[in-house]
Amino acid sequence: MNKAVYISTIEPHSGKSLISIGLMNELLVLKNKVGYFRPVINDYPAGQKDNHIQTMIKYFNLDLKYEDAYGFTRSQIVDLLNKGQEGKILEQIIRKYKKLEKKFDFILMEGSDFSGKGTMIEFELNVKLASNLAIPVILVSSGISKTIEEYIGNVKLAYDAFKEEKVEVPAIIANKIKPKNLKNIVSKIQKIVDKETYVSAIPRDENLLKPSMRDILNAFEGEVLSGEKFLEKPVKYYEVGAMQLRHYLPRLREKSVVITPGDRADLILAAIQADKSEDYPPISGLVLTGGIKPEKPVIKLIKGINTTIPIVVVKPNTYETTTKISELKPKINPFDTRKILKSIHLFKKYIDVKVLLNNIISFDQQKMTPSMFLYNLEEWASREKKTIVLPEGTDERILKAACRLQATGLVNLILLGKKDQICNIVKNKGINLDCKKIKIIDPETDPLADKYAKQLYELRKHKGMTETTAQDLIKDVSYFGTMMVYNGDADGMVSGAAHTTQHTIRPALQIIKTKPDAKLVSSVFFMCLPDRVSAFADCAINPNPNAEELAEIAIQSADSAKKFGIQPKVAMLSYSSGSSGKGEDVEKVKKATEIVKTKRPDILVEGPIQYDAAVDPEVGQKKLPGSPVAGQASVLIFPDLNTGNNTYKAVQRETGALAIGPMLQGLNKPVNDLSRGCTVDDVYNTILLTAIQAQEK
Repeated sequence: MNKAVYISTIEPHSGKSLISIGLMNELLVLKNKVGYFRPVINDYPAGQKDNHIQTMIKYFNLDLKYEDAYGFTRSQIVDLLNKGQEGKILEQIIRKYKKLEKKFDFILMEGSDFSGKGTMIEFELNVKLASNLAIPVILVSSGISKTIEEYIGNVKLAYDAFKEEKVEVPAIIANKIKPKNLKNIVSKIQKIVDKETYVSAIPRDENLLKPSMRDILNAFEGEVLSGEKFLEKPVKYYEVGAMQLRHYLPRLREKSVVITPGDRADLILAAIQADKSEDYPPISGLVLTGGIKPEKPVIKLIKGINTTIPIVVVKPNTYETTTKISELKPKINPFDTRKILKSIHLFKKYIDVKVLLNNIISFDQQKMTPSMFLYNLEEWASREKKTIVLPEGTDERILKAACRLQATGLVNLILLGKKDQICNIVKNKGINLDCKKIKIIDPETDPLADKYAKQLYELRKHKGMTETTAQDLIKDVSYFGTMMVYNGDADGMVSGAAHTTQHTIRPALQIIKTKPDAKLVSSVFFMCLPDRVSAFADCAINPNPNAEELAEIAIQSADSAKKFGIQPKVAMLSYSSGSSGKGEDVEKVKKATEIVKTKRPDILVEGPIQYDAAVDPEVGQKKLPGSPVAGQASVLIFPDLNTGNNTYKAVQRETGALAIGPMLQGLNKPVNDLSRGCTVDDVYNTILLTAIQAQEK
C-alpha cells in the first residue's frame, strides 16, 4: 500500500498549492497522521520560513517540526551539484523522508517552485526523487499564457519523463484553465496517457490570482505601520497617488491598493477617510514608498481614526514599487483562510476525490473519526444546496461563519438586520464577506412583514393573539426568521448566538410545530472527541423527562446519529449499572430502556448504565459482561437536563472536544439553537447540520 504521493510540476506558478491544500484536507479525513515534506525550498532571509510549509503545518495543525519538513534550500542544492555531490542530495532527502515515514501513516510531498537559481535542474531532481523513493506522482501544470497545443505538448514531455524512470503517474491535473477549455483539455490529455491515469481540470479563479496586502508586505520585506490584522485583504487594482486630491479621489476603485510616497499626508489621510465614507469604494490598503514614514502627528492621527485598512512602508521608490506590485504573484499563506477555503472548495468541485484517492492509495476506515464527521457535513450539505436564515445578522461570529460559507458555496444564506449596519460591521471588523452577494433582509421594512404578520395572526388567534400583537412580533428577528422557514422562503434557521434558547425555540414550537410522529422536541450534541464522535442527548431542552419522554429522546437521537453516519449504540445513563442500584431515578431509566426495546427492537440499547461503563470497554465488560453496548456506546442519553448540560460542557472543556449543536429533533422543519458562548466553528457546523436536516424529504 502506498504511503506517499508526490505533487510535481514543470513550471513556476502552476497553482500546486491549491492541489496540496485540497488533497491534504481529504487525506486527513481518512487518516489522523498525515505528514508533509518538501525536498527543495527557496532561500529565505533570516527569520523567514517557507510559505508552503507554514501554511500546511499551521492550518492543518500537523504534528510536524518546520525543520523536518524539507530537505535542502535551493542554494544548497546548486552548491552540492557544483561539487558533484548529487548522491549526497538524494541520500539526505531519502533519510529525512524515511524518518517521517516512521511517524506518519501517509506523507504528502510537494515539489519545487521553479524560481530563482537552479530552475533548469529542478524538474530532473523531482523525477529522480520520485523514482528513488518509489512514490507515485500527481502532475500539475498551468494553462496560463499557453495555447492548447503548447499546453498538451508540455504535459506530454513531463509525463514521459516520469514514465521513463518507472514512476507511476496516477493523476494529471490541469490548473488555471479557461472555463471554456476544461472539457477539451481533459479529453486531449486522456489521449496521450495511460487509461488508468485520472485526468481533471480546474479553471482559473480570479480570487486566487490576486495578491493580498500580506503578499505585498512579504515581497518588499516591508514594515506594517498599522492594520496588521487586516493584511489578508485582497488587492484587485493598484492606484498611484501622485496628483492633487481633487484628481486623485475619483480614481479610487474597490479593492485597490494606493501607492504613494510616505510624506504625502494629504493623500494618505484622504484615502483613509474615503475608505470610511459611504460615497467612495472600500480600498484594500496603502503602500508608502521611499522608506518614508509620515511625521509623528500624522501617525498619531491615523491611529486615532481606527482604520481597518493596512498601511505598509516599503523602501523602493513609487515607480519601482508599482512595477513590482504589477508583476507580483500571489501566494497562499497560513493566515489567509479565505484563499485556503477557496482552494478546498475548487478542489472538491472539480476533482473526483474518490477516484483520485483510489488511484494513489487504499484506506480501511473502521470508525467515525472527528475529521471524517466534519468532512461528511460538508459533503452532505453540498449534495442539495439549501437556504438558511440567520436572524442575528449583526453578530461578528455569525458574519465570520457566513464569510466561510460564502467562500465554500455549500449553502445559500439570508442575514436578518439592517443592511448598512451589517455592512459597516463587515467593513470595520475586516471580515471578507461580500455584502453585495449575500441576501440581507430588514424585518422592520421588508414587504414580507405584512404577509407574515397576517399569517401569524391566523395561526395564533385561537390562543388570543391580536393583529396588533402579530404585527409587533413579526419585527422580532426570531419570529420573522421562523416565518421564512414556515413559508419555504428559507429551508432552515440557526439562531441563539445573541438570544436565549427560549427566544429561538418558542416561535418554532408555535409556528412550525412538531412532526406528526414526534411527541416532543429534544436536542442532541455531536461531541467530536479525540478518537471518536458521540451523540449526547438531551442537553438543552427537556428539564426532567419522564420515562416515556426519555425513551422518545433516545429513539430520536439514535435516528439522528444514524443519519449522520454514526452506528447507534444507545446508553441510557444513570448513577448505577444494570440491577446494582435502586431508587426512583433508576427505575425511570430502566422503564425508558424497556420502552425503547419494545418500540424499536432494531436499536441496540443498554440501561441503566453509568458513563464509565458506557464508554470504557474494560469497565463496561466488568459491569455488564456480554453487553453489545457497554464500553462502546455512541449515543449517550442523560436522565435529565441538569446532568446532560453539565456533562457535555465538562467533557468539552476538559478534553478539548468540539461540541456541534444543539441540533433540535422532532420539528417539522429545522430550526437550531446556538449557545451564546458559541465560536465561529460552532456556527459554521450548526449551519451545515441544519442544511442537511433540510434535505430530509
